[in-house]
Amino acid sequence: MAEESELTDHLLPLLRPVRAGNGFEEALERILQVVRLRLVPPGGRLPAERQLAELLGISRVTLREVLKALHDRGLVESRRGRYGGTFVLPRNTGAGEAELRRRAESAGLEDVLRFREVLEAGAAVLCAEQGLTDEGVRRLRTALTATHEAPLGEYRRRDTLFHLTLAELSGSPSLAAQYAAVRATVNDLLDCVPLLVRDLEHSQQQHTGLVEAVLDGDAEAARAVTREHCDGTAALLRGFLA
Repeated sequence: MAEESELTDHLLPLLRPVRAGNGFEEALERILQVVRLRLVPPGGRLPAERQLAELLGISRVTLREVLKALHDRGLVESRRGRYGGTFVLPRNTGAGEAELRRRAESAGLEDVLRFREVLEAGAAVLCAEQGLTDEGVRRLRTALTATHEAPLGEYRRRDTLFHLTLAELSGSPSLAAQYAAVRATVNDLLDCVPLLVRDLEHSQQQHTGLVEAVLDGDAEAARAVTREHCDGTAALLRGFLA
């Protein structure tokens, strides 16, 4: 019989409260680290949902969405009854994870993520500060609507087009070209990671907030939303590589 996980000194630093802006992504990253580092061994039980939610500073609903994502990835399973809970499954490294690790090493993951954030935030600030023409507003709104209406298999392509549109509307061809290049690398990495519906819903909220900030001419809000958005992607990739 697997024993319940104790909140050891190794677990507590990882299961610290997440930031409100990326609760799902960062909670997923933290629990993934616990699983991947084998701080809870295969067959071991994660701390109870109540404890996890309190430690991470998230709702039980969000935590269950995180645990479902881990279950869908084949990393944990839920058992009912007196000795039930969420148990860590033996780890079988799949082709997707192995390929992600290879691509991340080849691309220089942290450099790519940092450069992407700088470019996206820069584009958002430029658009907000200089304002958009009527045609620019139409293009940005159309790109946003396309992401909201995208079927799951089409989402990443339309998401890319949304961000490319923002980069192009910045008025800097050099920035747009550099963004296209770094986004291609990011997409190569994301192709190795499963699409998580909860994450996509959160991204959509951030997209909407970004467009509102740009159209309001609020450069600081645009920068903040963009950085939060990029942080969410970074948390997912780091989590699956932990």
